[in-house]
Amino acid sequence: MADEIRYRLAESACVEPLVAAWPAWPHTLAPVARSLHLLNYQLPVLKSYLDNPQLHEKSCRNPRLLGGAFVDIPSSRAQEVRTLYEDTLASQNDNFEFAHALLAFYLELVEQAKGESLEGRYASLPQPLRGCVELLYDYVNHPLLRCLEGRIYRSPYHKPQLQSLRLFDLTQDDDRPYFMSTPRLPCDESVSWPIPFYDARLDTLFRMDVEPGSRDEIRELIGVSPGQSAAFDRLFRENAPQAPNKWRGDGLRIRYFGHACVLVETRDVAILIDALVAPKPHEMKVDRYSFCDLPEHIDYALVTHGHHDHFVMETLLRLRHRIGTLVVPNNTHTFYADFSLRLLAERAGFKRVHEVECFDEICFEGGRIVAVPFLGEHNDLPSAKSAYLIQAGCKSVMFAADSNCLDEGIYEPLRELAGPVSALFAGMECLGAPLSWVYGPMLPMRPDHRHSLSRRSNGCNAENALKLAAAVGCEKAFVYAVGREPWIKHLLALNPSENDAYMTEIGSFIESLKRTRDVEARLLFGKSEIFV
Repeated sequence: MADEIRYRLAESACVEPLVAAWPAWPHTLAPVARSLHLLNYQLPVLKSYLDNPQLHEKSCRNPRLLGGAFVDIPSSRAQEVRTLYEDTLASQNDNFEFAHALLAFYLELVEQAKGESLEGRYASLPQPLRGCVELLYDYVNHPLLRCLEGRIYRSPYHKPQLQSLRLFDLTQDDDRPYFMSTPRLPCDESVSWPIPFYDARLDTLFRMDVEPGSRDEIRELIGVSPGQSAAFDRLFRENAPQAPNKWRGDGLRIRYFGHACVLVETRDVAILIDALVAPKPHEMKVDRYSFCDLPEHIDYALVTHGHHDHFVMETLLRLRHRIGTLVVPNNTHTFYADFSLRLLAERAGFKRVHEVECFDEICFEGGRIVAVPFLGEHNDLPSAKSAYLIQAGCKSVMFAADSNCLDEGIYEPLRELAGPVSALFAGMECLGAPLSWVYGPMLPMRPDHRHSLSRRSNGCNAENALKLAAAVGCEKAFVYAVGREPWIKHLLALNPSENDAYMTEIGSFIESLKRTRDVEARLLFGKSEIFV
């Protein structure tokens, strides 16, 4: 009926994608990484909680332990955690066995294979690995085990049936339990929707960010139980969503959405980099752009790398219906845990995924996107990663994400292609997490403590950021907020202060740029609008 009330998703509506009750991120989605993360992180963390729930509950209240392997669930719900643990063992036992077989066989291979032919070793592959791996050497006879990832996505090790959405109204600022250590248990304040991420019905829900729809139809689509009705009703508002202000000027309009998420608009094209868009809670300490500030169509969404704060499923799934082409870097296809972002995105329902190698170009009306080499930040492990240059007319902007400028020579072709860069956006998380933090579960053995501390997941310090700025000849420079926005806390587990090492290095970089090169430079935070 023409006078039927139409609803949109509330600005405070939050939709968390889950895999078997855990927040979805690349290490819980790519089936090989997922199996390893299950074996070496999720199950041990749950077991530790069940051994002493009170210790975990107390530790989660200690700011110094933020980001540790502690389950942020009250001890009064320990039985529910035990049920989750037992269900995990029952439903994912084959993943558990695959991960165990993979690591055991790889260690055996490293110990025994010294350059002789590997052909005979296929007969000794354990059953979980049969048909899933290739055995290789590098050029100095170190054995490698390569997982046939496309084949594994077609095996029982890939379990889209364990995927779901958790919908809730974000009321108390941006507080959420740390994503890696805490599964999400059902509660009266949230609505659970078991659905594989590739399902097009997700787009029906998320179109209500831009097109008012029928709340009752969505209720029926999700299958809301009577006990979830109150939580469901809080997710919607009657008024139509605000129409985004389309850019019609000359040059580039750049909107900073927080962390490393930036929207670049010309008159004809909208490009979103490292999509991480936050809902607006009822009690909001820091203002931000949100979903209603994005254009209805995003021509390109660029992903710089597969870390959980740059390949953000919570945002990407919500924007899937708006994104024309998702652009991701390619991976090595050689090391067993080096997963393909293209395969991951395609299995999550993205129809157009474009994979780039360094210095590949994507042309659009009046400009182009250039994939730029990305060094550092991954603990010296192989990983899919790329920085990007966006050129439109005579203007160009480089998004270096967490790149560490370890060799200025990689940027020489960029200067030849585009000349000096109009604006540089860079991350300066110069300390970075040790090797064991994210990648520990992927390794066949616990890394030496000295190695773990030496091999950091770090971006530029002031010295390297200055080298980067000089290498690309930037006219302006902007530094990402290094995890300081409150909506990033549950992802990065940082407790920033105004005099921490990050701020010292950033201050030194900005002051040096202004003093020595007369370059405009500043630290970003929350939201910002920039014109180039």
